[in-house]
Amino acid sequence: MALLQLVYRDKLFPRQEYRRAFETLLDRLSDKQACKITVELLALAHDRGCERELAERLAKTLDAGELPDIIALRTFFAPDPAQLPTVNVRLASLQGYEALIDARHLEDAA
Repeated sequence: MALLQLVYRDKLFPRQEYRRAFETLLDRLSDKQACKITVELLALAHDRGCERELAERLAKTLDAGELPDIIALRTFFAPDPAQLPTVNVRLASLQGYEALIDARHLEDAA
């Protein structure tokens, strides 16, 4: 809800479409919902590095008289699972750690 009273709010929006979306959300939803969705839109743009593309989708959505669907937008801008690398983690043996601890105790005793 701090977004409503934020002095530098207009500077917070990276593009006009984000401001327009906030104003439209305020007109049609409660202040709390409008602020929540707007913060989520800003976070999505930042986290996914899709500021311009998201602004274009917001413009199309608002021009059509619709409200942004944050769930659909998150899905649209989510990484493609087929493009994600496969990470194999090989755990070290605990015996190696035990040897290090034992060696440290021997040094301390000397």
